[in-house]
Amino acid sequence: MNKSIFEKLIWSIALPGFGQYLNGKYFKGTVLLILEFLINIQSNFNQIILMSFHGEIANAIKYANYQWFMFYPCLYFFSMWDAVKDAGGDKAPYSFLSYVFTAFFVTVGLIFSSDLTIFGVLLGPVWLSMLFVFPGLIFGFIVGKILNS
Repeated sequence: MNKSIFEKLIWSIALPGFGQYLNGKYFKGTVLLILEFLINIQSNFNQIILMSFHGEIANAIKYANYQWFMFYPCLYFFSMWDAVKDAGGDKAPYSFLSYVFTAFFVTVGLIFSSDLTIFGVLLGPVWLSMLFVFPGLIFGFIVGKILNS
């Protein structure tokens, strides 16, 4: 991955839509940015992050609006994939699968975040969803490699 593509990926990780702005796709970037703010506000995402970092997992679970929060992983990983694709990266067939499966696994982690404990610890919507990134990336990469061979 060249420096320009990596830069656009990192900006999309920072905030959905920024990678599209760097690619000159201003309308798409604006739509993604507006959607990010809408979902962020409606799901109480910033408050949930703050509570999770302070160890207030039970409050984060209560405060989360899951009907809105479940849109965030798809928006987030679509924004990353789209920025990389428009910058000229991910030319291999099925390279999008890592993004798709990661969004799926993170959403599943989010669904079970109020009930699932790991080693007896309830991680909540932020930490459990973040942990589900790794199996999503691995699974998507493996499926992509199988389909490409």
